[in-house]
Amino acid sequence: MTATDPALTALASGWGALSLLHGKIEAHIERALQSRHDLSVREYSLLDVLSRQHDGEGGHLQMKQVADAVVLSQSATTRLVSRLEDRHLLSRYLCPTDRRGIYTDVTEAGLKLLEEARPTNDAALREALDEAAKNPDLTPLVEAVEALDVPVRRQ
Repeated sequence: MTATDPALTALASGWGALSLLHGKIEAHIERALQSRHDLSVREYSLLDVLSRQHDGEGGHLQMKQVADAVVLSQSATTRLVSRLEDRHLLSRYLCPTDRRGIYTDVTEAGLKLLEEARPTNDAALREALDEAAKNPDLTPLVEAVEALDVPVRRQ
């Protein structure tokens, strides 16, 4: 295939549309979370992921797993954890079975903020998808997102 191959051009256009949809959704949710809860999308995502941990087998996430779940590098995730810990929304403690491991849990204040922010996040997502669906180039992607039936999984 060459750089002017129609299949590559279509692929690039599809990727551009997906990137545009993601950017529009994230920006809309960011504005809503920041204005109402003083949270960024990344902070909300991190609190959400960590709130799903449990005390059962494999219930606590390693920093790499957390980083993968919030789509950040490990170092960026560590900085984000530190910022939320400074705000008393997260706490860290040593793993009881491996003193080298450090776990991160959402504090009561973090759980309360997450509970308050979840409806804002969900409403902003719905608003962003409804707005994006008005764009014929984005409509198929919005429909694909809405058709997904992905269960919420405990990490």
